Amino acid sequence: MTFRRTLDNILATFVTILMGVLVINVLWQVASRYLVGQPSAFTDELAGFLLIWVGLLGATYITGKKEHLAIDILHHKLSPEKKRKVDIIINILIALFALAVLIIGGINLVYITLYLGQISSALQIPVGYVYLVLPLSGMFIIYYSIFDIVHPMATLAK
Repeated sequence: MTFRRTLDNILATFVTILMGVLVINVLWQVASRYLVGQPSAFTDELAGFLLIWVGLLGATYITGKKEHLAIDILHHKLSPEKKRKVDIIINILIALFALAVLIIGGINLVYITLYLGQISSALQIPVGYVYLVLPLSGMFIIYYSIFDIVHPMATLAK
């Protein structure tokens, strides 16, 4: 349970920092365009990359907190035993999605972009590094799903 809280805190802090950098970046983009008359060359690309990281790591954090989007009309009508079974099935499906799309697909995407040497135009960094957030967030989501299957009451106690 301590690792989960530590992971929650690290994700929350990191996403907050990334969001702060994103806001400053966009403010600089607007200021340089209207005040200086010359838009900054890298800010548009950096904003896109930061948005990818904030979106995926934010979704990972919210998944861990059990605050993600859910349709729970049926869930409220079930007995506690059936709720538990549905929760297990949902966590298994979430883990399978994270494995197939985020980890396997993400690793393939990272590998292909690094292998082909794709470099971002403005920042001149390998695009594969930007896509590393896919398998990283996938691993964290799988961890949260497995944890919630093994310790069903732990997230409710928060």
